[in-house]
Amino acid sequence: MGEFTLPGNPPIDVVLRRSVRARRISLRLSRLDGRVTMTLPKHVAVKEAHAFAREKEAWLRGHLSAQPTTVTLRSGAWLPVEGRMLRIGEGQGRRVRVEGEAILVPGDEARFGVRLSAFLKVLARDRLTEASDRHAARLGRAYARITLRDTRSRWGSCTHDAGLMYSWRLIMAPPEVLDYVAAHEVAHLAEMNHSQAFWDLVTQLYGDWKPARNWLRDQGAELHRYRFGD
Repeated sequence: MGEFTLPGNPPIDVVLRRSVRARRISLRLSRLDGRVTMTLPKHVAVKEAHAFAREKEAWLRGHLSAQPTTVTLRSGAWLPVEGRMLRIGEGQGRRVRVEGEAILVPGDEARFGVRLSAFLKVLARDRLTEASDRHAARLGRAYARITLRDTRSRWGSCTHDAGLMYSWRLIMAPPEVLDYVAAHEVAHLAEMNHSQAFWDLVTQLYGDWKPARNWLRDQGAELHRYRFGD
């Protein structure tokens, strides 16, 4: 339904949404990207939302200051690729390439973020397609398609018509974490739930999945620190 800005240093953008199920005003601060969302009951006036934000301003600023800092992708910065930290450098030619511990990006430095995201998305599709194909073959089920998105709330999903969706940022995580998410979503082709039967199937496809899931819970938010500008 819109947004407003809470003035100050720095100003805070607040996204407004209404919910017919909400009984009171609530605030949510995303631990992934610092987005502030305020949910309003159906008949609450917007001016009350502004007043509520001012009342909670100290709480908001305290939590925002504790958020991980964002990383600007320029020459000399570090970027995780398949779990390895690579130093961004200036490259020649037309393509981004990895050489040793460096990832070399051609062209204007102002376009580094866009070029790097394009490179990572292609690599993510390649790795996720391979993992999904492998797990689906073992399961004996076919998926309909793979879609890559930059999701904030989930790393993957499986639709009722057998579509698999993944966050392309998984390519920055260690390979075993990406492989776990692929196994998790492929398992939903057979079990569209999180029952014990589902987790048994994930174990059958992947093995001990708890370390990978714990990595995402403990360190996954770090992958959203990187801003690509696309």
